[in-house]
Amino acid sequence: MEGSSLRHGLAILFIVLQFTTYIPLSSADIPFHNQRNIEYIKSSCSTTTYPRLCYRSLSIYASKINTSPRLLVHTALNVTLKASKSTSRLMIKISRIHGLRPRVAAAMADCIEVIGDSVDELQQSIGELGHIRRSNFSLSMSDIQTWVSAALTDEDTCMDGFAGKAMNGYAKTMVRKRIVKIAHLTSNALALINNYASNQSNLP
Repeated sequence: MEGSSLRHGLAILFIVLQFTTYIPLSSADIPFHNQRNIEYIKSSCSTTTYPRLCYRSLSIYASKINTSPRLLVHTALNVTLKASKSTSRLMIKISRIHGLRPRVAAAMADCIEVIGDSVDELQQSIGELGHIRRSNFSLSMSDIQTWVSAALTDEDTCMDGFAGKAMNGYAKTMVRKRIVKIAHLTSNALALINNYASNQSNLP
């Protein structure tokens, strides 16, 4: 059983990480000239699996995205990458706390590795998106779809490592909550990528 020092350490980490939570905008906070951009994001997010999370995570960047499908995808990938890096740092901190059960520590080590792979794949996708041209659009989008799909698989693998009642505890609760969030962000980003890739009018 994890000790009180472990619970205290995890509780502190959890409180600190609340400051990274997305804060949804109310209509009163949205400038009139930005309303068109907001509606574009809302419409685009309606095609994703988690539309509320999609809108909440992207609407704060409405002025940057404008109504550009490419910038929408780029922003979605960056938001996902930022959350993935934050989760990776959290897992590394938790893994250094004394008192973790051996199976939890092993699952944490595996999770750190696969989320590291996920971060690399998201970074590759962002880099490739920046080099898309009319001549390489189809090939580049195919590579991006492959990398983001692999990132989603990595996140699912991490969650699988914490399956079962024997893994229950504070560490599992905290890690699973964060992994579920980045998996949902990745799923949404992939949906937006697929929409972008399927519309030939988006060619640069």
